[in-house]
Amino acid sequence: MGRRFGSLGLTLDGLVTRLRLQASPRSTAQGPQSDRAATCLARLRETLGSGNDATLIVEEAIPAHAGLGSGTQMALAVGAAASEAWGLGLSPREIAHLLDRGARSGIGIGAFETGGFLVDGGRGDSDAPPPLISRIPFPGHWRVLLIFDHATRGLHGASEIAAFRDLPPFAPQQAAHLARLVLMQILPALAEADLEPFGSGVSELQRAVGDHFAPAQGGRFASRRVAAALSVLQARGVCCLGQSSWGPTGFAIVDTAERAHDLARELRDRFPGEAELEFRVVAGSNRGARIRVQETALGMPQDAG
Repeated sequence: MGRRFGSLGLTLDGLVTRLRLQASPRSTAQGPQSDRAATCLARLRETLGSGNDATLIVEEAIPAHAGLGSGTQMALAVGAAASEAWGLGLSPREIAHLLDRGARSGIGIGAFETGGFLVDGGRGDSDAPPPLISRIPFPGHWRVLLIFDHATRGLHGASEIAAFRDLPPFAPQQAAHLARLVLMQILPALAEADLEPFGSGVSELQRAVGDHFAPAQGGRFASRRVAAALSVLQARGVCCLGQSSWGPTGFAIVDTAERAHDLARELRDRFPGEAELEFRVVAGSNRGARIRVQETALGMPQDAG
C-alpha cells in the first residue's frame, strides 16, 4: 500500500527501564543489561564526537527479547540521559536515529515521548522512523494481563532480519482490511472506552499477523505455553488477546483490575507445573519517560532515565 510495516501498540505501566548517568573518572556500567546500555553510550560518544566519561547504573530494565521493546527503551533512556548531561538537546527521534532504533516501528519512540495507545503510519522512503499518526489515552480502569514464557525468546537480530527478508509479501487485500479495522473499529472503540469492539478488532488483527509470521516463529504464537494460556482465556470469554511483537509475551486486555487478577489466579492454578510461565497484571500508561536532573559536587547532571 505504498508504505511498509505500520504498527499499533500500548505503553505499559509497571514494566520500566530506569537508569542513572553520573560523572566518573572513567566510563563504567553496572546493573541489568548494562552491556547493552554501555554500548549505546559508547556509540553516541563515537558518533557525536563529544561527551565526558561517566558511570551508567541500570537500576531496572524491561525483559530483553520478550517482545516488549526493551532495546528501544534502553537506547532512548541512555540517549536522553547523555543528551541532558552533555547539553546536546537531542529529541527522542534524533536519539533513535543515531542508535538505529525505530527502523520498522515508531511505537517505542512514541511510548517514550508521550505514552498512551499509539499508531504509526509505516515506513516511507526515508530512513526516518515511521511517523506517529494517532495517540489516544488508554482507559484508566482497563488492565493488561501479561503472560511471560521465560524459557523462550522472541526473534531478534539476524533471525528477525532474515524473517522479514524471507517471508512472502503481505496480501494487499488483507492489508487494506486491517488498515480499515484499525481506523474504523479499534481506534473509535478505544476513544469510547468500548472494550468489546476494541478487543475483537485487536484479536482479529493479531490472528492475521500471527498467521503470516507463523513460518518464522513456529506458529501463530512464538510459545506453545503462552498459546495454551491464551486458549484458556479465550474459552473464558476474553475478547482481546494476542502476542506482543515477536513475543513470546502474550497479553489479554480486560475491563477491570479485579477481573484481570481473577484470571491471573485461574491461569496459575491451571498451569502449576509450568514454572517458565509468569502472569502479571499491569495498567496502561498515558505519560512518557521522566527525566530528573540532580547537580552533583562535580557539577554534572545525573539521575536521568
